[in-house]
Amino acid sequence: MAGLRERKKAKTHEAIQGAALRLFRKQGYEQTTIEQIAEAAEVSPSTFFRYFPTKEDIVLHDALDPLFFASFAEQPPELTTIQALRAAMREVLGRLTPRELEIEEERQELIMAVPDLRARMLDNFASTMRGMVDQLAARVGRSPDDLEVRAVTGALLGAIIAVWFTSPGVDRPWTQEITGYLDQFDRALAYLEESGFRF
Repeated sequence: MAGLRERKKAKTHEAIQGAALRLFRKQGYEQTTIEQIAEAAEVSPSTFFRYFPTKEDIVLHDALDPLFFASFAEQPPELTTIQALRAAMREVLGRLTPRELEIEEERQELIMAVPDLRARMLDNFASTMRGMVDQLAARVGRSPDDLEVRAVTGALLGAIIAVWFTSPGVDRPWTQEITGYLDQFDRALAYLEESGFRF
């Protein structure tokens, strides 16, 4: 169980992010200043910067990656890589609270709407890719530098991204349509496995 210090930090983090998202909805991302966010969250600007180096980081901070990596690492060894990935995805996304789903929806909408955020998202995706390479390499007992490990990671994440960005008629992936997206992610990965994709 998290200690008092960790719970306090998590509460402050949530307060800053929540205040920021409310202001973004009310007056727009570009029009909202760090000072306004700090005031709304009842923290000092210096406290804000201890949690988020920039305003962009409020939106781009992805709390799900560490949860997903941990779940993937804990999947039973008898599962194939794709089976473990599917199980981890369902476990992490399936247990999010309504508020956490709402935050994810707001983050994704802002990232798609603000050009600077879309550009920064590519950097974040590169970090996610490196993290997934490390996780997959550890699972199969290979080096993260192994070309096959890197190629397989790219293929798996590519399938997920393709579903996310191209699914017709799914406009709200993290709330009302979370089940639909999970099913499509699962089917895309199952297709790779059924096609003889093994690792």
